[in-house]
This record gives sequence, C-alpha cells and structure tokens, in this order.
Amino acid sequence: MSHVARTADDVQQLASSSADLEQLKARVCECFACPRLVQWREQVARDKRRSFAEQSYWGRPVPGFGSLKPRVLIVGLAPAAHGANRTGRMFTGDRSGDWLYSSLHRVGLATQATSVDAHDGLQLIDARVTAAVRCAPPENKPTTLERDTCSPWLDAEFSLVSRHVGAIVALGSFAFTATLSMLTRAGHEIPRPRPRFGHGVEVPVGPLTVYACYHPSQQNTFTGKLTEPMLDEVLRRAAHGARAIGHPE
Repeated sequence: MSHVARTADDVQQLASSSADLEQLKARVCECFACPRLVQWREQVARDKRRSFAEQSYWGRPVPGFGSLKPRVLIVGLAPAAHGANRTGRMFTGDRSGDWLYSSLHRVGLATQATSVDAHDGLQLIDARVTAAVRCAPPENKPTTLERDTCSPWLDAEFSLVSRHVGAIVALGSFAFTATLSMLTRAGHEIPRPRPRFGHGVEVPVGPLTVYACYHPSQQNTFTGKLTEPMLDEVLRRAAHGARAIGHPE
C-alpha cells in the first residue's frame, strides 16, 4: 500500500497502522485527502505574504510537536496560513503561537518563550502541541467533512501517547468538540449531558481531564477576551493536574 494518503480511507488505514510518532509524522506530511485544503495550503505557499517573500513556505500538512511522552496534550484548530503553514511547526511564526509558547514557558512547559521557526531550539517539557485539522484552511474554517477526514491522524497521535497523558487542553470550541469526539472513539465515556465549551471548563474523562480554553487568536487577545493570566491559569492547572496523576513511563 502507498504511504501517501489521497482519500479518507487512506488516512484511516495509514493513521491506524502507524507504529510510532515518527512514522505518523512522515505519513501526516504526505496527506492529500482534502482537495480544498491542498489547493489552499499550496496557493498560500506560492503567493506568499510580502513580509515573508524571501522565505520558503512549508505548504504541507503540519504534524504534532513536542514531547514523545507528554503529560499535557494541547489541541488547536488548524495551522495558520502564514504561521505553521509557513514554518512547518504547530503554532510557530504567528501571534497565536507567540501567546501560546510564552504562556507555556511561564508555566514551565517550554524551554523558551519565543517561537520563530522550526529550528529555533524551542523544546516542550512534558507537553505536546497538535491540532484537530493538519492543513491550513481558508478563513481558518475547516468543513465538517475536512475535520472528519483528518480525525484519524489525531486519534492515532493520541493513541501513541495516551498512556502518559493526564490532561488535554482544548484551544477553542472547535478543538474542544474534536477532543471529546476523539476520546469517545478511543473508548472513553464522556459525561452526560455532554459538556459545552466555555473558558475554564474542566471535564473529567476516565484517567484524564480536558481543560477548555479560549483560542489565543488575535480576535480574542486583541479584544481582551483572553488575557495572559487567563491562558496561564488554564495551562498551569492542566500541568499540575497531569503531574498529580503520575502516569507511569
């Protein structure tokens, strides 16, 4: 079987058969299953933003980044067109990433506060950053079909690290919904009535807890809907909760 995913069935088969995170990463990066997203990510990489005109854009699906044994898993929406779609690393090279990694550094989950490019030396401590959708979508809005087609990649990544994870931070309502669906597919029972997204909401799911947080997008940070202390508080609670569980290595 080819290791290039061109259909939803390909994604399911390749994701579920990935033996480790490195193999999963290689397969994620060769996904062409969503024509609209493929067209957009490549168009953005070709028609670059003027301020990045001299840079080579990644222009491909973006794999997860961070610890191979994370206690905290952070789930975002999708790569930004001129952020991760340019740099090739989740939440790197845009304002959302500036906020996220600065906060992770403040709470002790990152080695530095800046996130400029994929070779800047940043490392995460007991944490991993991923997304519900792996390609940059037009207007930051994946379709339901695109979310569902991409979901096996998230399922597989969680499966490969789940024995270590004590907390999942979902950035925004899209990621929150995707996270609960992922946990359901993994066999975990979600509380009823099904929890609704809200900043600071905590949802115990089996051996771990899901922490909901506003996405650090400019529309939230510029308006004050999300502040640095608010983001720090959620990430700090997630870090403390995950470490208290003490999952075995």
